[in-house]
Amino acid sequence: QVQVVESGGGLVQAGGSLRLSCTASGLTFDDYAMGWFRQAPGKEREGVAAVDSDGTTRYADSVKGRFTIARDNAKNTLYLEMNSLKPEDTAMYYCAADWRRWYLRPNYKYWGQGTQVTVSS
Repeated sequence: QVQVVESGGGLVQAGGSLRLSCTASGLTFDDYAMGWFRQAPGKEREGVAAVDSDGTTRYADSVKGRFTIARDNAKNTLYLEMNSLKPEDTAMYYCAADWRRWYLRPNYKYWGQGTQVTVSS
């Protein structure tokens, strides 16, 4: 049984930083592509950052230069380092996993429950 669990969300002031973590179990983590998505109230879910099994990364234009995705295969953990946060980054952030390379498309097989990020102005 595959489980994906996010952590690390919270309330931060604009310009601040947060690091999200995502642990995945029940799968061969090294073989899976991983992604971070977010969804704000009333908006569609959007891809934020993704990393495939060989380390290739993709970022949404809105977060390039501010967010960094990284994976630690030894710990079955995915990270999202978020710097220079803006109020428009406020959303529920989701981690996703799939053996296929969807990158920023929301077609992943496995999803976590999400962790809330709120950026105050």
